[in-house]
Amino acid sequence: MAGSPQFSHLDESGRAQMVDVSAKEVSVRTATAAGFVRLSAACVAALRAGDMPKGDALAVARIAGIQAAKRTPDLVPLCHPIAVHGVTVDLEVRDEGVAIEARVRTADRTGVEMEALTSVTVAGLTLIDMVKALDPAATITDVRVEEKTGGKTGVWRRPS
Repeated sequence: MAGSPQFSHLDESGRAQMVDVSAKEVSVRTATAAGFVRLSAACVAALRAGDMPKGDALAVARIAGIQAAKRTPDLVPLCHPIAVHGVTVDLEVRDEGVAIEARVRTADRTGVEMEALTSVTVAGLTLIDMVKALDPAATITDVRVEEKTGGKTGVWRRPS
C-alpha cells in the first residue's frame, strides 16, 4: 500500500524512495551478522593445512568483508551512505566449512545491519572464489543479522 508506514521506502505514489533520516539523533549503532560457507572435507583439510592453490583464502575473505561493509551503499540502492567506524570479520574453519561473523560500528542516524550482512555475504563469495578449484560445490548459507544495538529500538538479538 503506497504511503503506508509499513513501507517507508515507498512515497505516496508507490515509488521507491530513500528514507529521510535527517531528523533522527546520531547514536552509536552496531550490527552483527553471520553466515556459513559449506565446503567439502577435502577443502576444509586444505584450509586447515594452509594448502590453498590461490593462497590465504581466509585473509583475502576477511579483507573483502571489510571492504564490502564500506561499499554497501554502492550495492544496495536505498541504503544510506554512512560513516563506518569499525568492521571486524571473523572466519572460523569448522568440519563442515567456514563460519563467518561480521561486526560493524558507526555513530550515525541509521543502523548498520545492511553493512554487516553485505560484509558476511561478500566474505563468503570471496571465500568461494578462493576455493572453487578444490570445491566447485561450495555454498553460502544462513546469512542473517544476529544482533543490533543503538537507535530508537535499542538492543535486538536474534531469538535462540
